[in-house]
Amino acid sequence: MDKIIIEARVNELATRRGNPHVPFLPREIIADATACHDEGAAIVHFHGRTADGAPDHDPAFYLETNAGIRARSDILIHPTLGYVANDADAKGRFAAVEEMMKSADTAPDFAPMDCGSVNVDWWNTQEGRYDTTELIYKNSTGTLMYFAERIRHYGLAPYLVSWNVSFTRQIEQFLKMGVLAEPAYVCFCMTDEIIFAGHPGSEAGLDAHTAFLPKEFRTVWTAVNYKGDLFQLTEKIIRQGGHVSIGLGDYAYTADGRNLRNAEVIAKVVAQARASGREPATVAETRQILNMPKIRLAA
Repeated sequence: MDKIIIEARVNELATRRGNPHVPFLPREIIADATACHDEGAAIVHFHGRTADGAPDHDPAFYLETNAGIRARSDILIHPTLGYVANDADAKGRFAAVEEMMKSADTAPDFAPMDCGSVNVDWWNTQEGRYDTTELIYKNSTGTLMYFAERIRHYGLAPYLVSWNVSFTRQIEQFLKMGVLAEPAYVCFCMTDEIIFAGHPGSEAGLDAHTAFLPKEFRTVWTAVNYKGDLFQLTEKIIRQGGHVSIGLGDYAYTADGRNLRNAEVIAKVVAQARASGREPATVAETRQILNMPKIRLAA
């Protein structure tokens, strides 16, 4: 079977209440990225965070973190554009990447494009109500086209996130327009427990995603369950030829009453993949599978 691309999603906006091993600071993310690479991850995704876990959009955070990751392994770097925590315009949301591209030591390999807009309010399961009511993850077509142009300008790989079928259909139109090139690397974002913006993290939810992959274009897909246990689906994903994006940023993984570290989560995916005859793709193999372009630094 084809090799499997494994991405470590190390922190997102997760707190440490569920798992104290969620990394916040650059040195913690660097250590986790290195450990996850050693266990078989080819990509690391992270968000800038302060010491108390609040979002940190300062480009300096990413410059320090990227340089530290680069110094210790060749794992592919996939930073965030800030999610709903960064409510700037398109140029402002991409500003940190512009700074990263000034040096080979800090340049990432991917930049994300969440290809649509969606309500992302948080549900309080204990009280049966929403804790927030105004959170909209807004990604207009014009904003996405701006991101695509800047991503292409720098030779980055677009990381195309689909929260539901409408996002995937937008990706298809961008492929038809030539805004995106093949193969499209699509991340199916399922959501559970406290957020319902994506398909549910079930077999039916995943099948509803994959059913709408554009037939006339080459695609490579991975899957994540934001706020849900992706291990309920990893064996299915592996069997169907998909790839896995997983980590403490999405879910407070435990085993035998113990809080797992990100590297232990990656090791568990690797073991499942090998049991099904799929080896983890190396960084070089991931570049080949995704036909990743050559990075061009800022002038």
